[in-house]
Amino acid sequence: MSTAEETVGGEDMPWAEVSPEAARRLLVAAVEAFAERGYHATTTRDIAGRAGMSPAALYIHYKTKEELLHRISRIGHEKALEILETAVDGPGAAADRLAAAVRSFVRWHAGHHMTARVVQYELDALGDEHRAEIIELRRRSDAAVRGILQDGVDAGEFDVPYVPGTALAVLSLCIDVARWFNVEGRRTPDEVGVFYADLVLRMVSARAPRPAQR
Repeated sequence: MSTAEETVGGEDMPWAEVSPEAARRLLVAAVEAFAERGYHATTTRDIAGRAGMSPAALYIHYKTKEELLHRISRIGHEKALEILETAVDGPGAAADRLAAAVRSFVRWHAGHHMTARVVQYELDALGDEHRAEIIELRRRSDAAVRGILQDGVDAGEFDVPYVPGTALAVLSLCIDVARWFNVEGRRTPDEVGVFYADLVLRMVSARAPRPAQR
């Protein structure tokens, strides 16, 4: 994977759990190839070549190209879910937790934009069983954002007529950062995260919570 993506945002890539080292090299090479060419236009030979290995070596670690995509997608979606669920369980009022969720979610999608493009936009290339697994992780991410929004509505912090639709809009806004973010652009991932957090709080008409009833 490009050095730029590894260092932007100051976060480690999520591939430490992948072993042995050869399997990790192949996975990183697949991320690069899928991000640049798309899943369907990428061959196993392309992936092996990027990893400095023979095509036959790939099949020692991954039975199919689709298995590689599933591993990438699962790890990426688990990281996204961890970010959101950490914010749900964090301190502060609903507005504080929503802002923290958006900042972290956007920062990850900007800092790891190459990985995020593969994770978020190649879902249809997965087989039925693997797709169902990833959809469940996405459902849990959606539920995390819905939970924060509903907390804000209940506390009188947010003016949100339709919580499910707003959750979808928030997630879509954050995820789309991976599509356009440029490491040579004017804003860092942190700056984009702060900007988007402010946009989302304006979207939900965030205000001070109602005082507790005595």
